Amino acid sequence: MGHMSKRRQAMKSDDKVQPPRKGAQTIRRALAVLRILAAGREAGLPLAEVVQATGLTRPTVHRLVHVLIEEGIVERNEKTGRYAVGRQVPELALARSTRFPLAAAADDVLSRTSRAVGDTLFLTVRTGNDTLCVDRRIGSYPIQVLSIEVGARRPLGVSSAGVAILAAMPAHEARKIVTANEVRFAPYRTDAATVLTQIAVARRRGYNLREVGLVQETKSISTWIKTADNRPIAALTVSAVRVRLGPRREHEVAEILLEAAHAIERAAR
Repeated sequence: MGHMSKRRQAMKSDDKVQPPRKGAQTIRRALAVLRILAAGREAGLPLAEVVQATGLTRPTVHRLVHVLIEEGIVERNEKTGRYAVGRQVPELALARSTRFPLAAAADDVLSRTSRAVGDTLFLTVRTGNDTLCVDRRIGSYPIQVLSIEVGARRPLGVSSAGVAILAAMPAHEARKIVTANEVRFAPYRTDAATVLTQIAVARRRGYNLREVGLVQETKSISTWIKTADNRPIAALTVSAVRVRLGPRREHEVAEILLEAAHAIERAAR
């Protein structure tokens, strides 16, 4: 009996040590699919784009998507055949109804900065290997650049904010993320080499300057925001029509954004 008892205890101990690898892998893959679908927003994405972005096989993505549909986490538009995040996701999010902590801490700073700049101001956070726009302020200038909506998700490296966040990371860490996101860059008309060059330039400059924004004839400036332990978690971006960001005003706006980013860092601590 003593030997049997010890054996059972050993078996229980082994069960605790060894993680359910196959189950964990499936969960990670399902979450990867959800993150890609989140980037598709209301319009959703065709299955082929999800396959390309995740790097998974088509049968695997098809199986995961249909399980998620059965659970109400993903929906399929019968007219377009596209897949999107389902209604249950925002319902589950109601369990955490408080605002994003950084957005709450940044509220006053964003208001002051928006008044000072006059052009569209964005607060974007890092979430995994993506960026997520959590706030947008419309400025007083008659022509505003509304290139990204609140809730828009992009792979890190695609947007001006994403490049800024990567530029604030150690080079090896930024390169690792760019490599992981490379398969997702094609729809945004960029590639890993271009993104790595942009990161290096932004790191030297101290902020990111995008001469051509997501919308033609626009320009963007982004500064990164770090935590108390020096981890980049967000970026502050001003997007404007090109005539609004000539060389002289570019430096003025960059200084305003750098000051605002430091103010947000202090407010979030």
